[in-house]
Amino acid sequence: MALGKSQAVVVGSFPLGESDRVVTFFSREYGKVRGVARASRRPRSRFTGALELFTVGELVFFDTGRSDLLRVDHFDVLRPLARLREDLDRLGHASWIVECVNRLTEERDPHAGLFGLLTRSLRTMETGPPGRVALAFVARCLDVTGHRPRLDSCVECGRRTPFPRARLGEGGLVCEACAPGVPGLVPISPAATAALERLRGAAWDEAVGTPLGRLEGELKTVLEAHMTRLIGAAPRATKFLREVRRLTKVNGDREL
Repeated sequence: MALGKSQAVVVGSFPLGESDRVVTFFSREYGKVRGVARASRRPRSRFTGALELFTVGELVFFDTGRSDLLRVDHFDVLRPLARLREDLDRLGHASWIVECVNRLTEERDPHAGLFGLLTRSLRTMETGPPGRVALAFVARCLDVTGHRPRLDSCVECGRRTPFPRARLGEGGLVCEACAPGVPGLVPISPAATAALERLRGAAWDEAVGTPLGRLEGELKTVLEAHMTRLIGAAPRATKFLREVRRLTKVNGDREL
């Protein structure tokens, strides 16, 4: 039985039996791992409050070698990030971040760079603008996981940018001349293309500190569509965020 230890983030969980829980962690040393936290749903469990979504902690586990599931021994909280669960907008955008990690990574595939990006993004979102932080994360996550769309030329004919009426496909930009023959493309303006380049290439503080204005909505649409192509279904977190926005608008109209 092998003992493992690593800093990790809780990126998902579900109940198992009457008192246990299966928890998915993204760890610095081991990548994405899943483990059973025995008796974690009991009122006096030693895990009480530790296995909440987004929590950063020190994970200690045993790998029995008899199952894909690890046996979680300890998860000592280093940073609870409770504020991300107390506000619907932050909750939705933080959920988008961890869903990207869950859907774009394989189990037990270490990626220290992605772990660092994940923890930095969640920490920043506690006090920073949730939408902008999420966009910066997704743009950079696509890079480090090998799904970076090409933005400097048309992926079909090689023509160099800029394009007045570009579209974004799975591999990158498609010019207006090639677009009619390529299905599933999403319009993207030159300004949004430039903003996406800044989000993935600028220093972190600059990327999350520079307002995007009306481009934020366009970039969310573009990156949601790109994620949908990659994972084969619309991200659940983006559906949740649309519902939050709808309810916020309805409540705002009622107040008026």
